[in-house]
Amino acid sequence: MVQVQPSISSTTDNQRTSDWFRSHADVIRPGSRVLDLACGGGRHSRAAAALGATVVAVDRDGTRLAESRRESQRSGELITWLELDLEQPWPDFGVFDAVLLFRYLDRGRMPEVTRCVAPGGILLMETFLAAQRTQGWGPTSDAHLLQPMEMTRLVAPLELVHAREVFEPVDETRWAWIGSALARNVPDGT
Repeated sequence: MVQVQPSISSTTDNQRTSDWFRSHADVIRPGSRVLDLACGGGRHSRAAAALGATVVAVDRDGTRLAESRRESQRSGELITWLELDLEQPWPDFGVFDAVLLFRYLDRGRMPEVTRCVAPGGILLMETFLAAQRTQGWGPTSDAHLLQPMEMTRLVAPLELVHAREVFEPVDETRWAWIGSALARNVPDGT
């Protein structure tokens, strides 16, 4: 397992990279192009940039993006920060070696997400399971919670490489029910 921590001094839940990202960080190589959708404060964007990737980070929270942009510029990270509401029409992002999608679920947009994965590229995705409601924090709407074993269908037509559904600690006081997937865009004929 590759250990990656973004260059952020605090490691609160919103700033610490997920265990899933850290355990699959080796799929992000120097020079790869990475798209981080619904990036929030950019914890995974910054971790990918620390691995040598060129990152496009997208979120609708302009204040958080501005803070992250300042920090990444000080660190010399190659990140383009885009303020965009993913519930609105998307621009043509192009294709990327890796697409990151953490703690965000919009089933209707999954075809657009998977189209952003270049042939041979990967989708690294993680979000809450419906059982998260029992924890008293996190999303509560069915629209934003995965059903058991749903991840396999969501990442199609990509090939599911590795998936899990776990109950894991998030910080010193909270636990989360999480569904995670690593899926690859396998070019035809290979």
